[in-house]
Amino acid sequence: MPWNLDDYPASMKNLDQVVRKKAIDIANALVEEGYDDDRAIPIATSQAKEWADDASKEELKSYKHAEQPSENDEHDSSARAELLDNDVLVYFEDDEWKVRTKEAKRPDSTHEKKNDAVERAKEIADNKDTNVIRFTKDGERQD
Repeated sequence: MPWNLDDYPASMKNLDQVVRKKAIDIANALVEEGYDDDRAIPIATSQAKEWADDASKEELKSYKHAEQPSENDEHDSSARAELLDNDVLVYFEDDEWKVRTKEAKRPDSTHEKKNDAVERAKEIADNKDTNVIRFTKDGERQD
């Protein structure tokens, strides 16, 4: 079911207005890609929160005043929805632990401690219903 700012899932009620708007836009795109509502909503919410955390003030302001997402929006199919089914990697590179979805172009986050990276990877993997693949500092896969 497509959503808009007047008709959206109850789980998005307490989100900041800009985050809710982004989550609705992402959820609509996921549903259009064939994802069930039950799966699209938590993924979209998580990605919208992450987007807002990484966005500049100008980007947030611009998105806030952009056109509202609607049920009839066209969505770019190159949004890399295929990444939603990929496992999440935790690996050491450039003196820090990185969390990246397999086949993604860049890491989701970087961490000083491996435990922090693993926790973040678990959050992402749980949201997408995928697995976490951990590596040692030397690049060896851990079980």
